[in-house]
Amino acid sequence: MRDGAMLRRGLLAWVSRMGAVLVLLCCSLSLLYVMTCSPLHSDNPPLSRALPHAGSNQVSLGGTRPGVAAGMAGTGRAAQSGRPPVVHSYQALLQEREEQHRLHITSLKKQIAQLKEALQERSQQLKGVQDSLKRATAGGPAEGRGSQAGDLGDAPGAKSQQADLQDFLRSQLSKAEVTGGVRLPSEYALVPFESFTLHKVYQLEMGLTRHPEEKPVRRDKRDDLGEVLEFALHSLNTPPGQLDGKSSKVYSPSDFIEGITRTEKDKGTVYELTFHGDSSREFRRLVLFRPFGPLMKVKSERVDTADVLINIVVPLSRRTDKFKQFMHNFRDVCVRQDGRVHLTVVYFGKEEVSEVHRILENTSREVNFKNYTLLQLDEEFSRGRGLDVGARAWKGGNVLLFFCDVDIYFTADFLGSCRLNTQSGKKVFYPVLFSQYNPKLIYGSPEHIPPVEQQLVMKKDTGFWRDFGFGMTCQYRSDFINIGGFDIDIKGWGGEDVHLYRKYLRSNLLVVRAPSRGLFHLWHEKHCADELAPEQYRMCMQSKAMNEASHGQLGMLFFRKDIDAHLRKQKTQQLLQNAKKT
Repeated sequence: MRDGAMLRRGLLAWVSRMGAVLVLLCCSLSLLYVMTCSPLHSDNPPLSRALPHAGSNQVSLGGTRPGVAAGMAGTGRAAQSGRPPVVHSYQALLQEREEQHRLHITSLKKQIAQLKEALQERSQQLKGVQDSLKRATAGGPAEGRGSQAGDLGDAPGAKSQQADLQDFLRSQLSKAEVTGGVRLPSEYALVPFESFTLHKVYQLEMGLTRHPEEKPVRRDKRDDLGEVLEFALHSLNTPPGQLDGKSSKVYSPSDFIEGITRTEKDKGTVYELTFHGDSSREFRRLVLFRPFGPLMKVKSERVDTADVLINIVVPLSRRTDKFKQFMHNFRDVCVRQDGRVHLTVVYFGKEEVSEVHRILENTSREVNFKNYTLLQLDEEFSRGRGLDVGARAWKGGNVLLFFCDVDIYFTADFLGSCRLNTQSGKKVFYPVLFSQYNPKLIYGSPEHIPPVEQQLVMKKDTGFWRDFGFGMTCQYRSDFINIGGFDIDIKGWGGEDVHLYRKYLRSNLLVVRAPSRGLFHLWHEKHCADELAPEQYRMCMQSKAMNEASHGQLGMLFFRKDIDAHLRKQKTQQLLQNAKKT
């Protein structure tokens, strides 16, 4: 015991002496530093005057401090006034030392922050161990071991499972065609969209009902779209959904315009919903993705279409009566309602070109419309050639193109969809139009046929979704030029649209293929010329057969003789029964 006490006293004395030595050493170093770094006495003004605020400004990496710049200016003035060069060397030395000290302080702060984080993590682990030991003391060794295993093993496992789930959802989103397109081998590999409004769904896969337009019959589909709309409204009305922080608009279901959706069976379902914005030409679009799990908000953006001009390109050869009907709809929709449209007509041949010119001039006078171009080609009609010439003739920048035919009827809502579903360098829009059956077969006789506007009813007996047609499309001129345009070697009817469509499928652009509730193909008698190639002639005849009537109506026409014979037989039997009774 006595030896231990002596050892402790000796150790304390040694520590005291070493502390005194260290203090003396620090004082000596400080004195040496002051003597070395102090400026020489001279009649010049103090250094702080020659270097305004030299020690008060922060050093920023990669740039020049304001104080340093001021010091440099002060140095120049001092040199001009004949000050000794030693002052300038002290100034440079002080600036260098100051920057080194500040960088060192920054490094120390980072290290301190890392140490605090590590200390906090260790404290949490220690607390967990202490809690487990308390439970072990209260509940016995077996329970304690199990509890400790749960605290130290299950919690990290749960975090790991949650991280794995998030990684999986992100991988599903990255693999799906949400933010960009993927290369597809053919038109058969594309998964088309369905379009929907607040009350109706417009679908290509019509199921047993065979209704191209219907209210959702299946409850799961109603609940799905209802949940999506509710989620979108909640997202828009939550403060982070207000992009600029200034919008005070409260969104309601009445602001919803339309949406498109499709399901990739191995990835999930994507939804794009469009709402009215703060002005008549401003919209809000939400993109949602359900990766077979909870909805994920991909993005919320403000879409302004006020300055988006559409150049409608129409190839034409003769058919001036149809062109007159087209211009009647054009005046009402494009000029009076929309007002942001340019019309390019590419006419083939010389016959009736004067009549086309007269129709355009009459429209210009009646509604004060000057935004049109008439191009004449003295060659054989080729739809692809006409559209290609019309698209390349535009010199006003990267305009949005709508390739259209003279027998197409469209609404102002469709022009809005054309703008919303296209994006330069990212998306092209291939709407599926509703093709009208022969009105004579639908309404029985020519005298019962109503005006065109009243014929545009989407029912299974009035028309069908023309899902095999790719001629009507909206795309930006730059995308059309970059993809290579139409194959102008194709003559006559058909084939050029599929060729262009396949080019986009094989690119990285997103192809939006969805039924359009505002785009109609008006029925007209189709003539398939003998000069067509066999493949073109087959396509023409197939289109002609599908345009006439529905399957059931064609069956009634085909079996009309049998039906008439059956009716005559029934009538004869009825007469015989009546004769027997009398």
